[in-house]
Amino acid sequence: MSVLTLGTAAGPAIRGPHPGMATAVVVDGDFYLVDFGLGVTRAAHSAGLRGEDLRAGFITHLHSDHVAELPGYFLWNWGRPVNGVSAPVPVFGPGADPQAAGAQDSGTAAMVDHLLEAFSYDIRIRVHDEGRPDLRGLIVAADIPLPGPVAAAASGNSTPAMEPFLVFEDDAVRVTAILVEHPPVFPAFAFRFDSRYGSVVISGDTTECSNMVTLSTGADLLIHEAVDLEYFAGLDMAPEFLNHQQISHTTPPGVGRVAAKAGVPHVVLSHLAGLATDEEWEAGVRTEFAGTVTVAAPGDRFEISRVPALPVH
Repeated sequence: MSVLTLGTAAGPAIRGPHPGMATAVVVDGDFYLVDFGLGVTRAAHSAGLRGEDLRAGFITHLHSDHVAELPGYFLWNWGRPVNGVSAPVPVFGPGADPQAAGAQDSGTAAMVDHLLEAFSYDIRIRVHDEGRPDLRGLIVAADIPLPGPVAAAASGNSTPAMEPFLVFEDDAVRVTAILVEHPPVFPAFAFRFDSRYGSVVISGDTTECSNMVTLSTGADLLIHEAVDLEYFAGLDMAPEFLNHQQISHTTPPGVGRVAAKAGVPHVVLSHLAGLATDEEWEAGVRTEFAGTVTVAAPGDRFEISRVPALPVH
């Protein structure tokens, strides 16, 4: 089992050379994608990840910097001509906030339907002209339902204390989710991947919250977002924007507190909002956490192996 930080930059601004948020979890040669940020298509190709080996996609929340390249990824990784997706692939993500305007026409499933319709001309042409399977039957999008007992809402308590709940399971991984705090976005999820080799948690976008501790407890690797508030305080930004950075993202010391409470041995910082140096990012986490800290770069690979891999015959 390995984890690849394909993209590490927060968005939707471009403040450096790094691609946007996308993380791949690879188990025995198959892989699972979390978020489809700017540059994921080329980054996955550079990492040797072929579309035909994609087993499922997961979206933490519907901010554009986490979903904008979803259509691009599938249009560039579709069908035999490119060793791409040729069998149905589930894509799981947040449903609509029922209290939001236009809720009946939002959410992950509706977004994918709209995207496929927007590219329907290209899809039809390639199906008939190139013998590709119909892409509209290959991306199987599903809104993640909240567990029945969980009472959560954007206008109230959007992250009540809860247990992680099952989103997806196959013969290689078990994927669970939990609500995280990223106002005003609701719902927003973090995901945990458990395999026979170990486990990794991917925070998505969140402020410091107890649900992240619950999901991360016992994990081998925690990939967590981080914000450099001093950087944004020095910019000429609207007060609403600055307030969002303060209440919706996690400072490096906050990441350290989550990791320490969860007892994880290794923290990887990704979705880096700001222009701090690697040393500055790491130093902030270390004020609260004594384990291993890595500041992710695009293309980094982290191996997870509690047990020896079985021999391949």
